[in-house]
Amino acid sequence: MVTRTNPTTGWRPGIPGMTGGSNVPSGPSGVPATHGDGGPGMSRPMINIATYPDYVSAQRAVDHLADNRFPVEHTAIVGTNLRLVETVLGRMTTGRAALAGAGTGAWFGLFIGLLFGIFTAGNWLAIIVIALVIGAIWGAIFGAIAHAMTGGRRDFSSASSLQAGEYVVSADADFAEQARQMLARLNWQPMDRSTQSAH
Repeated sequence: MVTRTNPTTGWRPGIPGMTGGSNVPSGPSGVPATHGDGGPGMSRPMINIATYPDYVSAQRAVDHLADNRFPVEHTAIVGTNLRLVETVLGRMTTGRAALAGAGTGAWFGLFIGLLFGIFTAGNWLAIIVIALVIGAIWGAIFGAIAHAMTGGRRDFSSASSLQAGEYVVSADADFAEQARQMLARLNWQPMDRSTQSAH
């Protein structure tokens, strides 16, 4: 298992599309580790073996280690210099808020309609359609009200994500030299910090 964590903040990325219990935007995929699961970096000393400017490069390096039968459960990908990036998607109006609410309400109405449709002996399709329409209407109403209650303080929609300045591949001290040699043979050299700063 490869865990990805920032030792200075304790942050671990969530599952894509979901935010963690601390309302942190989702990041690279991975199963969050707990302090008692015995994962890498929890109790054993770790040594940095390579640094990459983006997550994809660090992931490919670990994939190369795995392909060459290196025990990747003794490695970790650590994102450093984290920053929150909020990408503005567009202007949010009451109409757009109502439309977004209608979409959410329709999905919820469809779910309720399917539940009732399973246990009914009548026209189950009509029940699903009615539940979907009612859910969309209520969703649109609540969406419009919620936007109106902001008083124009946030008339835009956005998506937030956490980004790291660089990604460090580290390994347990007992396996660090072996991992470094394997990456060197595979032409996955650690990135020179002086070269990075020059760019």
